[in-house]
Formats: sequence, C-alpha cells, structure tokens
Amino acid sequence: MRAAYRFDRFLLDPENRRLTEDGRALDLSGRYLDALVLLVSEQGRLVTKARFLDEVWKGAPVTDEALTQCVRSLRMTLGDQASRPMFIETAPRHGYRFIALVTRIEADYPFTSLVPVSHGRGSNDAPSARQAVQSSAVEQTVAMGRAGLIGGGAAGLVGGVAYGFAGVADAAGGAASGLLVLAALTAVIGMIGGAAVGLGVGATAWLGRQPGPWSILGGACGGLIVGAVTRLAGMDAFTLLFGAAPEAMTGAGEGALLGAAIGAGVWVAQGRRRRIAVLTGAAFTGAAGVIAALMGGRLMGGSLAALAAQFPDAQLSMDHLAHLFGETTFGPLSQMATAGLEGALFGAAMVLALSLERARSLTAATPP
Repeated sequence: MRAAYRFDRFLLDPENRRLTEDGRALDLSGRYLDALVLLVSEQGRLVTKARFLDEVWKGAPVTDEALTQCVRSLRMTLGDQASRPMFIETAPRHGYRFIALVTRIEADYPFTSLVPVSHGRGSNDAPSARQAVQSSAVEQTVAMGRAGLIGGGAAGLVGGVAYGFAGVADAAGGAASGLLVLAALTAVIGMIGGAAVGLGVGATAWLGRQPGPWSILGGACGGLIVGAVTRLAGMDAFTLLFGAAPEAMTGAGEGALLGAAIGAGVWVAQGRRRRIAVLTGAAFTGAAGVIAALMGGRLMGGSLAALAAQFPDAQLSMDHLAHLFGETTFGPLSQMATAGLEGALFGAAMVLALSLERARSLTAATPP
C-alpha cells in the first residue's frame, strides 16, 4: 500500500518522487523534495534544523544558509510567504513546521493517475482519493461550524447579559426574567450566526484551499444568509419578549460585513499565537461593527435602542448605557461604540474558536 499527501491544490507522491499542482508536475530538486516530504509527513510538528541536516543532507557538512535557501525555494514553489505562511511556518532559531491541512491518501495504484477533485473529471478517476478528500472537507466544514457555534454562543451570552443589566433589568426594576430571556435570545442568535460563519469559512476545504481570501468570501456568505434569517427570527422573538419588535434591526448586510471580517481574521491569525488571534478578531470585527453603524446598520444594541424609542412604554431603556458615551439618549456615538464593542466581542470569540479548531484538526490529522 503506497501513501501520498494532498494539501491545498498540491499532491506529493514520495515514492514516485513527484510534486504536482492541479495535476501539473512541478520541478523540484531531489534534496528539496526530501525536505518537503519530511515537513509534510510531520505535519503540525516542529522539524528541527538538526533533523533536516541528518535526514535530508545525511550529515554532510553544510551551513544554515543551505537550509534557509531550501525553505525559500519550497515557499516559492508553493506560492507561500514567510511573513504570512500558509504552508511552511518558521520557528525562529529552531526549525520549521508544515501548518497546512494534509490528507494522507493510501492506495495500491500509481498516484500519478490521481486527478484533483476540482477538475470535475469522470467518476472512475481515483475514487478512493476523491472520497478521502471529500470526507476530509466534510469533517473540516462541520468542525468549523461547531467551533463557530460555541464561539458565537459564548459571545452572544456575554453580550446579552451586559445589555440585560444595562437596559432590561434596570428599566424593569430588576426583572431577572427579562434579563435571562434576553441573554438566552442573544446566545441563540450568536450560536446561529457563529455556526453559519464557521460553516462558511470551513467550506473553503471543498475548494482545496487553506484559509485565505476564500475565508473572507465564505464568512461573508455565511453571515449574509444567517443575517437575513436571524432578522426574521429575531423580530418574532422580540415580539414575544417585549410585545413588539424594532422596525430597524440587524440583518443580512451587517451579517455579511461581520462574517467577512471574521474570515479575514482567521486568515491573518493562522499559525499565530492565541493572543494574536483574539486581538486580530477583535480589531477586524470591531471595525466592521463601527462601519456597519456608520452605514446605517444596527447590531443588537442599536436594535434594542430602536425598540425602546419605538415603544416608550416598554420596560426597556438604553439611556443609562448612553451616558457612558457622553450622550443623554442612545444616539449615533452610542450606537457606533456599542456596535464596535459587540463586533470586537463576537470577532474575538469567533476567531479564537475557529483558530483553535483549525489547530486541533492539524494535530489530529498528523500521520503517526
């Protein structure tokens, strides 16, 4: 039984000494191919400089510059960048690790006959390989959706409790039930939105792509769809909770903008520390929230304020929150500030959850 490795649009066949991109053979020297095989076979794990010298150069006396040039050449072949790695990540002064998602394919026929799934060739072309890639894509998409559900739900719960104390509980004279219902509502909305964006980002696996510009598109599509659905469901939920729903409420446009920002955050944060992932998600999605408010959109805070203004007799007031931003009532500044904070909270939780899931999948998929 022979083994090959598929990652992104590449197929690496160690036994046949071939690296192909979308079925096209790439020119790579034997030693550099050995280095790539070592990196890919140890996917997600650090390969030290000493190990490269022992297993690739076979103990031959070479300088560190030879290894540096080897990795530089591999990056050029793969279209990778050291500053924003999608395949080969540098561990300064220690070595390198292969960070892309790898699918190990085993078969008893030559891998040179394998055709990339994206080519749409006949169903008789390497069915086992295609099934392996499709199975991996399904698993990755579902896992990212699950991670998004958790991250979005956590952010929604925190945001709902905060808004509950700021508006519902105070206005209702300590109505704990209203606070709990609002917290549950925002948690459910966050879970739905997070799952949809996570599925959108994870769906890039079907294209054989690692997180990149496709993540932005996937996140935007997921946010667009769920934003429209959530608007309808949210208006019904507000009606049940407060007896009325705001005329202006977050919807498809805001969802698409936040989803795109989360996709961009996942792209930028890949391969970096958790703290960077959290800060990246908060910065990108916080900015998206402010932009949405400037364009006339509303997130949860704006929707609650619109409901309070529309129905003054409702047990809801956002004025105390507006005072924190120097306004007597919930005006444009309060709306931008709360939208930015909402976006930052949601983005930080989502990018962290999706980045952790991606790291987990890389570790789990590493060949033994």
